[in-house]
Amino acid sequence: MEKLKMHSPNLTQDNIARVRDLFPGCVTEAKGEDGTVKLAVDFDQLRQELAESIVEGPQERYHLNWPGKREALLAANAPIAKTLRPCREESVDFDTTKNLFIEGDNLDALKLLQETYLGQIKLIYIDPPYNTGNDFIYNDDFAESAHEYLRRSNQVDAEGNRLVANAASNGRFHSDWLSMIYPRLKTARNLLADDGVLFVSADYHESANLRRLCDEIFGDQNFQADISWQKRYTRSNNTQDFTTVVEHILVYSRSDAFVVNLLPRTDEADGRYLNPDNDPRGPWKGASFLNPATPEQRPNLCYPITNPNTGSAATPTTNAWRRSKEEFDRLQNEGLLYWGADGSSPVPSIKMFLTEARGLTPINFWEHTYAGNTDDGTRDVSSLFGSRVFDNPKPVQLMKRILEHATTSDSIILDFFAGSGSMAHAVLEKNAEDGGTRRFIMVQIDEKTPDDSTANKVGFNTIAEVSKERIRRASKKVGEEGAKVDLGFRVLKIDTSNMADIYYAPDALDKAKFDLFVDNIKPDRMPEDLLFQVMLDWGVDLALPITKQSIQGKEVFFVDGNALAACFDASGSIDEAFVKELAKHQPLRVVFRDAGYKNSAVKINVEQIFKLLSPATEVKCI
Repeated sequence: MEKLKMHSPNLTQDNIARVRDLFPGCVTEAKGEDGTVKLAVDFDQLRQELAESIVEGPQERYHLNWPGKREALLAANAPIAKTLRPCREESVDFDTTKNLFIEGDNLDALKLLQETYLGQIKLIYIDPPYNTGNDFIYNDDFAESAHEYLRRSNQVDAEGNRLVANAASNGRFHSDWLSMIYPRLKTARNLLADDGVLFVSADYHESANLRRLCDEIFGDQNFQADISWQKRYTRSNNTQDFTTVVEHILVYSRSDAFVVNLLPRTDEADGRYLNPDNDPRGPWKGASFLNPATPEQRPNLCYPITNPNTGSAATPTTNAWRRSKEEFDRLQNEGLLYWGADGSSPVPSIKMFLTEARGLTPINFWEHTYAGNTDDGTRDVSSLFGSRVFDNPKPVQLMKRILEHATTSDSIILDFFAGSGSMAHAVLEKNAEDGGTRRFIMVQIDEKTPDDSTANKVGFNTIAEVSKERIRRASKKVGEEGAKVDLGFRVLKIDTSNMADIYYAPDALDKAKFDLFVDNIKPDRMPEDLLFQVMLDWGVDLALPITKQSIQGKEVFFVDGNALAACFDASGSIDEAFVKELAKHQPLRVVFRDAGYKNSAVKINVEQIFKLLSPATEVKCI
């Protein structure tokens, strides 16, 4: 029997729970004064979360650590002065599509997406480098040299003299990989919706470290599954030890709001429902009335029950009952108890009707017949290109299974290790199958393809080029099959900020060169480049439709009707007449280029004009 606390609430533990909501990685296990292990705040880690420089000061605790972890955390939190530049010529249906393909480093991309897609992504799927050192396209060998590792982990001094007796020789193969993936997962977590979920593919090289890392970032209470995917269906006798036929897919939710989608019922599952007593409510199957717990464990579920047919009474012996006395009476009165074929069973079954049956619970082993295999992935790509331009791409069928378990018909899906574009391909096909409006955001760095690779030989210089072309071809194929869904994607490329350096550091301006900085925007940037940086800064969806209008001879962008209006005219011709005309459109937001105002008086009066004609409009300039 549990004892009453007999003390006031433990506010410290409540506060720790609040810290864990904000910073799961800052709550760990520590030994209390009474010797028991309790949750505690890792203040070193919390200080690092709140610091803009590396914080020193380790303490004894249970956590995953490696040389370079603090630098990785700093990389996750550090701001960047970059932007996304639109590339119409590489896009498909640029003006109308809601899909995005971002080319560039994925950590930069994740940071740039923070304002716009914070808490909006339903599914993040990634297939990061496996740290094998021999994958086809990824340069994924994150091993340091032995000396570099020893130096960074303080096992040798600057001259190479040994500081400790034994080197952790295996660690040098993992530390850089962890430093690579840590800031990306940490930043990506912010983008997930409350009911969002992360699926990460991994093999045996890093799956153990990856799980501990995700426990820290997402909280181990949000671990959902470690799925074994049967990537191969035959053994290889070329291996010396065990043939690897499965890969891991780790699943972590953003919070307990995530609910996995159930599988459709099958004929086999429905066939287990019978109707031996001709119940007018239809087929049913019996559920045990016995509880797994013993009577000692659940004394409140121990009471005598009477068979209404025989009058004999039964009491719990090795197992308590599953339902309370009140529930037993209700089930009996509603005819939901079955006392056996002859009605004489001492313990009944509970009738569970097929009409009330839910979908099937997914399992954590996905056979190749259910989720495809590596051969299927190769065929998916080869059927589009006519050659093997990418080694070991994930099969579309696997991606569809993830979509089925984790998304709704209108979800946003993010894959920031896009590779060959399997997930984008799957989204297109899945929408075509069920009429959904799922949207994808793919991110892929423009990494060079090896000179001796098939991709390079047929003209693809980068992985990003392979991915974009695959999506184009998959889109065309789906369209030819008659699907009426969004088949386009808007290409955006990561680049340095559109703003000149002086915009960020005006105090550094040499007053003698003031005339060189009348305009604070780089000379090679186009108005649409500026528009997308404004959308990023303002948190406006990057996939909203964009139109252009000419108002008094000036080009004005309108995003999603009147969500945002932007005029980047730099001729110094923006006057009050133009501003009044634009205000009649009553945009929610409006932005001008600082160099576009006719004079300082116009710049001062712009906000007053909007207050009079469109008071709800937020006005800014760049």
